[in-house]
Amino acid sequence: MKIALKEIARILGGELRGHENVVICDVNSIEEAGEGEITFVAGKKYVKKLHETKASAVIVPAQLEAPGKNLVIVPDPYVAFAKLLALFHPQQHAQKGVSPDAYIDEGAIVSPEANIFPRAFISRGAKIEKGAVIYPGVFIGQDVCVGENSVLYANVTVYHSCVIAKRVILHSGVVIGADGLGFANPGKENNKIPQVGFVQIDDDAEIGANSTVDRATMGKTWIKRNVKIDNLVQVAHNVVIGENSVLAAMVGISGSTRLGNGVIVGGQTGMVDHINIGDNVMIGAGSKIHKDIPAGQIVGGRPQMPYKLWLRSEACQSRLPEMRASIEMLLEKVQQLEKTINIKNGKG
Repeated sequence: MKIALKEIARILGGELRGHENVVICDVNSIEEAGEGEITFVAGKKYVKKLHETKASAVIVPAQLEAPGKNLVIVPDPYVAFAKLLALFHPQQHAQKGVSPDAYIDEGAIVSPEANIFPRAFISRGAKIEKGAVIYPGVFIGQDVCVGENSVLYANVTVYHSCVIAKRVILHSGVVIGADGLGFANPGKENNKIPQVGFVQIDDDAEIGANSTVDRATMGKTWIKRNVKIDNLVQVAHNVVIGENSVLAAMVGISGSTRLGNGVIVGGQTGMVDHINIGDNVMIGAGSKIHKDIPAGQIVGGRPQMPYKLWLRSEACQSRLPEMRASIEMLLEKVQQLEKTINIKNGKG
């Protein structure tokens, strides 16, 4: 693919500074980009690399200047660069149409415009809409719905009655709709509570490899529009994750916890059950969340605390050995002082 720089500026809605007819053939990192390639600079710390890069053009924010360079000025270079990556490297799926080697139950409804790889299994009552891509080894349970242009990579499992909306991406090993940890009298009889709900995943959500979303006990576990979930994440029964939220790897969310819109959760964070996380909350990596968090808060730590307090607490940890030694020395001096006072008072 070859595109003139002026056309790239138009696609990105950016301002062009430099030679408009420069031909761009690909995108690359600022360190590796060369002639015919475009790259980006997201902030001031990369200014030196901006002047050193051999790229034919650079996407930059408004505050950066680079005389002699071909620049495309945009509000958010990272977002613009992502658009160009999708433009120059569109997703390709080898399978076209429905493979005769896929197992499709007679009661399933599969669009002829869907792409079903060999060795996929689609149960009765399932509905696969046009443009959906189902890779080898995928299991689609009874009465599951997979929406238009959704992609289920190899070995994804979707249990019965779950709903996958449009343009959803499920990476390899994802399990949707397994039973959650629902047992009565736990630790004794462990009586299983039937999990009769389902999972709903809304448009444009993406779930990383080997992550799991458990079905609801009753009602639904709900992953809302444009949620992005990393690898190895556990979402328990009846959890609700609000629109545009992002969960990094190895997050665990216990049952019936609700996340608002635009929540960002750092990796290896754990949350207890039945709490509410407000809109636009940010949670630092490795945190343990044990109670509600109001909207707009930034927290971190074990247990959770305000972000700045958490940073101060973390900064102190490396000094704990010397602080302990100082405290022990002070205690020894206090004890000696007490002995001296007692002797003077005739108590020694």
